[in-house]
Amino acid sequence: MEHKSLRILEISSSGRYDGSVTRQLSADLIAALEDRHQYVDITRRNVGSGVPFVNEAWIEANFTPDEERTLKHRETLAYSDELVNELKNADAVVIGVPVYNFSIAATLKAWIDMIARARLTFQYTENGPVGLLKGKKAYLVVATGGVPVGSPMDFATPYLRHALSFVGITDVEIIAADRINTDIEESMDRARAQIAEAVHLSAAAA
Repeated sequence: MEHKSLRILEISSSGRYDGSVTRQLSADLIAALEDRHQYVDITRRNVGSGVPFVNEAWIEANFTPDEERTLKHRETLAYSDELVNELKNADAVVIGVPVYNFSIAATLKAWIDMIARARLTFQYTENGPVGLLKGKKAYLVVATGGVPVGSPMDFATPYLRHALSFVGITDVEIIAADRINTDIEESMDRARAQIAEAVHLSAAAA
């Protein structure tokens, strides 16, 4: 059954290209979503090749009110602004999450730091911060060597759930190919079954 158009933002964070499990499964997920929609527009952002870290110049520019920012401030924030706009424009976000040393890649953490922007993706209220990017769906395509996803050793998926919720994205689906060092084929098969179920349920709810 075909459904309305879908704008997808794919975030790839694996340091590996050939043989990357998260890149392969993300492609499988996006292909399944394409089969369910009349039109799919895909924006791809590869953060695996590097993302600038927050530094003193970025902090100064970010905390300067918009109307007071200099040209230098705007140049400093330009890359972050681009990432924020990509996220704002997406209906669904597919994030490839290789688990390195129990958590996410440093480049993916840097992406989070670049898109967590007061007044753009969240705002402070008298009741605390409120996310502004509501109504979006996120898929976390997770691969681990030996860490069971959802176990006490998994610091990646709880962090990403919280970070996405902070900017308003609370509908988060996890596609897990965990413990691939034990049996990669079985892990991939389980993940592909999760993709089929997730896309079917998403289509049924549309």
